[in-house]
Amino acid sequence: MFTEIKSVLVRSSTTLVSDALGAMALMVILVVGLHLPALI
Repeated sequence: MFTEIKSVLVRSSTTLVSDALGAMALMVILVVGLHLPALI
């Protein structure tokens, strides 16, 4: 089971990095959007 997970991670490492960056960007947009009404 661990070898399968390791092989999947090795094959899709670039996709995982870009997906993680996209998720972080969405979280930043969400947090900023939720705090905008407090600034106005």
